[in-house]
Amino acid sequence: MFACSKKIASSLASSRTCMNVVNRSMSDKATLPKLPFGYKDLEPVISGEIMELHHSKHHAAYVTNYNVALEKLQEATAKNDANAIVTLGPALKFNGGGHINHSIFWTVLSKDGGKPSDDLLAAINRDFGSLDNLKTQLQTASNGVQGSGWGWLGINSQTKKLQVTTTANQDPLQATTGLIPLFGIDVWEHAYYLQYKNVRPSYTKAILDIVNWSEVSRRYSAAV
Repeated sequence: MFACSKKIASSLASSRTCMNVVNRSMSDKATLPKLPFGYKDLEPVISGEIMELHHSKHHAAYVTNYNVALEKLQEATAKNDANAIVTLGPALKFNGGGHINHSIFWTVLSKDGGKPSDDLLAAINRDFGSLDNLKTQLQTASNGVQGSGWGWLGINSQTKKLQVTTTANQDPLQATTGLIPLFGIDVWEHAYYLQYKNVRPSYTKAILDIVNWSEVSRRYSAAV
């Protein structure tokens, strides 16, 4: 086990990388989670080819690179090398965020996702007017991400209000905005290009048909 000094923690805070990482042992390396469905189970919305590449290549790469950075962090911390620790910030944020985001993403998709719970639906109606309005706002926000990133439905832990927002690249929602993630849309091109080409709006509309509302409702109940 090892910890940041206050000075190093302050230096890393701006990139959100001196999180719990530096208080964890190397036995807590990230691992690639198994999908809760088969690669082809979300067809025709997401092809089996995309799902296999997305999970076994892209997510796996984030896990590998995060663990490499984590090992280097342990070495740098043991040497009290502040410069090396700060330099590792971007790699930890990017790859750690990629792992966090994708680990959520797989759980909130389902061929038969059901409907929002009564409590979640009431909150959606309160904060967005209707489920259809929420879907429209989420799709619009996701389509508007410049380059790569994510569209999110999150909940403000203080006000308990639902919010639609976006994050750039692989920035994790809670670490960068404070919102607790309930549902996310990956709008990196690797998530849809083989099937939807450069027509992101077709993908963001279709993916809303495979929301695992049971899991989103569970996450909402845990957050309120």
